[in-house]
This record gives sequence, structure tokens and C-alpha cells, in this order.
Amino acid sequence: MEGKPAAKTIVEAAREIRVYREADVVVVGGGPGGIGSAVAAARSGARTVLIERYGHLGGMATGGLVNIIPNMSDINGKQHIFGLTQELIDRLDARGAASYPKKADWGTTERKVVDYYLDANLGWFYVRKDLNIGQERVLYTAVVDPEVLKDELNTIVNEAGVELLLHSWGVAPIMEGNTVKGIIFESKSGRQAILAKVVVDSTGDGDVFVAAGAQFDNTLDIGLRTSKLAIVFWLAHVDIKKADEFRASQPDKFTELMTDLRQMGGHPYYFKGILGSQEGCVWFHFFQERPDGGACDAMDVEEFTMMDVRARKRALITYDFFKKHIPGFERSFIMLTGSQMGTQGGRRVVGEYTLSERDMESDEVFEDTIVVLANNDNGPISAKHPTICVPYRCLVPRTVDGLLVACRGFSSADRINHQFNIIPHCLSYGQAAGTAAAIAAQAGIQPRHVDYRELRKNLVGQGVKLPETA
Repeated sequence: MEGKPAAKTIVEAAREIRVYREADVVVVGGGPGGIGSAVAAARSGARTVLIERYGHLGGMATGGLVNIIPNMSDINGKQHIFGLTQELIDRLDARGAASYPKKADWGTTERKVVDYYLDANLGWFYVRKDLNIGQERVLYTAVVDPEVLKDELNTIVNEAGVELLLHSWGVAPIMEGNTVKGIIFESKSGRQAILAKVVVDSTGDGDVFVAAGAQFDNTLDIGLRTSKLAIVFWLAHVDIKKADEFRASQPDKFTELMTDLRQMGGHPYYFKGILGSQEGCVWFHFFQERPDGGACDAMDVEEFTMMDVRARKRALITYDFFKKHIPGFERSFIMLTGSQMGTQGGRRVVGEYTLSERDMESDEVFEDTIVVLANNDNGPISAKHPTICVPYRCLVPRTVDGLLVACRGFSSADRINHQFNIIPHCLSYGQAAGTAAAIAAQAGIQPRHVDYRELRKNLVGQGVKLPETA
């Protein structure tokens, strides 16, 4: 941060590090990208270790309470994301822990269905206006129970044969020239090493690829959500009907109260929880912005700490205000708060291919396409080009070997990253990266030399739907 005095330095003594394990693939970070990578690698026959700093898997989908899995269909209701993402939703659905529109309603313009999601304030995730017909349509989006998801992720990882290390922080790549040969990690058991044929960086912030010396881009447009931090908390025991009646019968009073809340530093908007097992639950998601209006820097520990402290203060201001002033919230209580603050964007690797805005209008099917994503958020462009293909090369660092990237740090321009770095996207990148890592490890080749046809064939065998290439 500006104004800091020049830091003193010390010399850290050299020491021998115990090799904890030798593996084919080690995945650093157990968020959506890490889950996809580890499960796909292990299912493909690779000896796989997954390192996660928290005591649970899922990253922002669980610890951050960002329990929304959106944009799995285009505006016409055609599903594009399948594979492990769909498998997880199916598994959660079987446990009563998922909610999504019935298949017949994907792409529907029926007002009753559209208004259900708009009334829950979930329109940004579920509803888009189709410019071709001038009407709103419903997308295939799901919300899930993060606590059940934690357990289901443990189960699916263990079933796949992944060796899981929770409460472990990957702190440094093991380098041989420009090739990553493993990872050093810290835990309560001390500082240890894992040697691997391929390392997958799923840290979100690019911790591994930065330390490995890969080129990266960290420019952030301050007008995009990726330049901000976010926190989520849930309130339970809310009489939502009573709150709705107050807002409808006294709109001016409600607006006045929300203005007061903003001036106090609180947050006036909430989503109505639509999980069947959570009646009377509402979700508050709000962004944190720097006082100077610049992009938030989650890599600056002082700034990140300040933002976290401020965010939790704002959450309590919001809760206290609603409980005191808004009918229906009198008996509410804080059910959950995110154990981690949401980092929306950050460092992105410079890969063999960088996805950019021009790709939204090209309709190109790359020879190494690993996933097709719905392009729902670009108005007239989306109307003409409802999907975008992502090539495997976006996961391959240009200048470092032995490493793949499977998270929001994939090679992309900031405006593309802001739209295509969310949970189902990262799961898809992870599934491709883990599959490629297993192929590379078993063949004794670098990830950049993986045969695209073999990779795509394996992904299709895992239930991923891919278009034909030329």
C-alpha cells in the first residue's frame, strides 16, 4: 500500500523438507476448479492429492455461501454445461438440497415462472430478456444447500480415490528450471512436500503460477464485479409474507428506511431463499468497495483484513436494522455467515490462448474446445451468439511446464473473466484440467503436449457435451 516504509528483510535458513507423498497429480485449492480437477484426474487413473486450506471443500460455493450455480443453459433453455457439474446437482437433488426450474420451464416466457424468480430477487441468476422476441425467459440455474454440498464433495472426492488434505496451505512450487515438480505445503504437521508429475493451480488467485514465474495479467476494470470483494450472510426465521405485505402497503416508508440503512453503511437488498428445506430464510450478498473507488486487492493482506472487518460490521448493521425496523424480521437471527470473503477476480495466467471479447462474436469451435458456455449477458451480441467455446490452451501457462490452471485464473481478458469465472465454469475448467493432467502424467509428457482429440474423447466419456470440430 502507498506510504509504506521500505521493509526490512531477513535471510531464511535452508532446511530439508520431508517428502510427504509422490503422486501423479497434485491439485492446490479445493474450490470448484479444484474439485473438478481432483475428481477427474483420479477417475482417469492418476494418483491424485488435493490440498485445501480450509476444513471443508467447495470454496466460495460453500465457505463463501455463494450457493448459486447459474447460466447452465442459454436463453432458449438449451443446456450447455454437463459433466461433473450436473452430477453434483443430481446428487444434491437426491438429498433435497437443490432447487432449480423443472426442465420444461428452461427458456419459458410464462409469467408465473418468470415472476417467481423475480419476486425472490434472483432475476440476475434466473431471468434474461430475449431481445429477439422482447420477452423475459428463465434460465437453467440451480441453488444448493452449502452444508449438504460440503458433505457431498467429501463423498465424491473420497469415492474417486483422491487423497485429501484439509487444513493445508500450498505455499510454494517445487521448481526445476521452468518446470513445476511438486508443491510445498504447510499444516499443523509442519512444512512438507509433495512431488508430482503435474500440478494444478486451483487457488483462484494464481498463487502457484505466480510463484512459479508464469506470466500473468492482473488488470481489473473497476466497473466490473471482479474488482470488488463480497460477503454473504443468511437470516433465518423471517416472516417473508409479512415483510412483503409491509413493502407493498407502505412503499414510501420502505424506501425511506432503506435510504437510512444505506447511510448507516448497511445493505438494503436480499434474496429470498428458495430451498425447500429453508422456509423463512433470506440471503444477503453485498460488495465491498475501496474508499478511493479503486479495484480491491485481495493479494494485499492489510487491505484484505480491513475489508473483512468492515464487511462483518456492515452485516451486523444490516441485521440489527432489519430486525428493529422491518416487519417480519422481528424474530430473525443470523443463520450463517461466509467463513471467507468473496474474491471476485484477480490474477489471470497468460496462457497459450487468451479468451477475449472478440471470441463472443466469432462462433469458433476450437480444435481443443473443452467446454461450451452460455453467453447470456451481452444483449444484442448474446442474441446473435448464444454460446462461447473455451479452448484447453486457456489452462496452459505459456512459459511454465508441469502446471495447469483450473480456476478463475484461466487465461482471459478481464471483461471475459468477469462473465465466465463462476462456479459451473470453474468446475468445467477443472474437469478438463484434471483429465489432461492424468493423460500427461501417464504418458510422461508435458500438459501442453496432450493430444486434444484424446482429451476431448475422455471428456465426452465423462458426460461433457462438446461440439464437433473441423
